[in-house]
Amino acid sequence: MDFFRILHDILITDTPSDKIARFKAFYDAYLLDDVIFENEYEPIYFDSPSYAGFCQIVEPLAVPKRRNMAQRKGQIILLHAITHIEYSAIDLALDHAYRFTDMPRDYYDDWLKVADDEIRHFLMLEGLLNELDSSYGEVEVHDSLFEASQRTQSLLERMAVVPRFLEASGLDATPEILLKLERMPKTPFIEKIKAALEVIVDEEVDHVLKGDRWFSYACEQEGVETSVYFEIIEKYYPRSFPRKKMINVKARQEAGFSCDELNIIASAKVC
Repeated sequence: MDFFRILHDILITDTPSDKIARFKAFYDAYLLDDVIFENEYEPIYFDSPSYAGFCQIVEPLAVPKRRNMAQRKGQIILLHAITHIEYSAIDLALDHAYRFTDMPRDYYDDWLKVADDEIRHFLMLEGLLNELDSSYGEVEVHDSLFEASQRTQSLLERMAVVPRFLEASGLDATPEILLKLERMPKTPFIEKIKAALEVIVDEEVDHVLKGDRWFSYACEQEGVETSVYFEIIEKYYPRSFPRKKMINVKARQEAGFSCDELNIIASAKVC
């Protein structure tokens, strides 16, 4: 079983159930060391995300807004948005492993484990959507995460942009969603949503930490200081810092951010 060719096939698989089944078979083989690394393999650039065939892709500002989460429609919009993030995150983690072909074995261990986690998150959220008689693909989505992965073709930029910027932003956003849900009338279903989000935000800390680890590795390989992070983010997402909203200082510290970085991100002394 060739590592990179199989990953390519999984990445372009265009239905969630097939993608997950193929990954599980591949991951079982990987854990048994039953794969071959072809280090001369040339990864390809993908023109469209794997969900393009069953999701309607719109501009980010055209995605339905999350309003009135006490009602079924609002809950569907919220859950669908997060389900889409988690499904996108499966492909992101797989592309991290696929895109860079001459890395230490620990690198592939890390991102395949993340992909396995993201699949579990996706299935958990998809189950909640199904309880509302909805399904993934029913609500319009944007492809910003896919675009970020395809625009960042070096390890240094990929690790800075995807785990340490985009996914780290989720560490800030999810507690805000949980706070809004906490203020709503308690129902069994709202409690299910909260429980799922708490699992996700806890486990995403480790995912961002893995990104921090390999960002530091890439900095060392390229002979640059880790402060290049801010130059990279400014290149792709101008004027992103300071953050306009509160940042999750504790979670970001656990995920590898230094106090110096957090003070710059928040434009205030937060630690």
